[in-house]
Amino acid sequence: MKNLILTVMAMLTLSMGWSQTKEELEAEMAPKKDSIAAIQGRVDALQAQIDALPGWRVGAFGTIGGNISEFSNWYAQGFPNNSSGNIGFTVNAFANLQQEKFFWRNALNTNFSWVKLDDKDDPNDEDGFRQAVDVFNLTSLYGRKLSDKWAVSGLMEYRTTILNNFNDPGYLDLGVGFTWTPITDLVVVIHPLNYNFVFADDETIFNSSAGAKIVADYTRQIGAVNFKSNLSMFQSYESGDLSNWTWINSFSYTLWKVIGVGFDFGLRNNKQEALNFVRNLAPTPDPNATFENLDNELQTYWTLGLSYSFQ
Repeated sequence: MKNLILTVMAMLTLSMGWSQTKEELEAEMAPKKDSIAAIQGRVDALQAQIDALPGWRVGAFGTIGGNISEFSNWYAQGFPNNSSGNIGFTVNAFANLQQEKFFWRNALNTNFSWVKLDDKDDPNDEDGFRQAVDVFNLTSLYGRKLSDKWAVSGLMEYRTTILNNFNDPGYLDLGVGFTWTPITDLVVVIHPLNYNFVFADDETIFNSSAGAKIVADYTRQIGAVNFKSNLSMFQSYESGDLSNWTWINSFSYTLWKVIGVGFDFGLRNNKQEALNFVRNLAPTPDPNATFENLDNELQTYWTLGLSYSFQ
């Protein structure tokens, strides 16, 4: 009994000692966290001053993802003998010129991917890689500064597909208006005078029109994290059926040197593209489809894989 009491007392003493040690360590760690936050704040302020200096800023980051596989006599699945794979990559690049009285911002976003499913028991199936995702977006924004946060600006934006149906459709926005830069990494373009040129073979669906253009872009690097979010909207003055918007987001986290993990996802709403698919590209086309009876579902994509970055 005496030994049991001594053992319990020893355990309680160790527990109290550990508790006190943990509390002491946490108390010692708290001011260090405050110091780290203060240092990071000063670093961010210095980086903002560097970004505001005249000159070019050039950089890029992106994501690469892919896998391949092969099955033989794997009877539990619908295609017991097959080889499959997918590969894709995205690139986000920019070249920005900052001067005392003007700026010139250029950006490129691409996302391409291919998929393959070769059923070896079906000699008539397609055994090669096929295009799955096809995104190309190029923008150029020039602005004459009215103040630190406002500028008179002109924008050129071109969007199309590259791998399949190049420039069918293709969209070219040209417009003028104002650009607002409330903080260093955020650019908001407000152009009430804009013309949306649409290039396509089927002119009964795709039409050019005048309208308003709004673009919001947030690009930032915080330590090992790269982040970019771009929203591009066109509101047609002629018809809502000719309006469209695209929102693309890219993230990457550097694990070692320039290699890390990346994730991209995009959303789009475009009734002209949806109607063209239903009429001309769907497995069972519907020639009677119109803007009025169209089921315009939200377009989405995402990519997860290895990332790379360089500045």
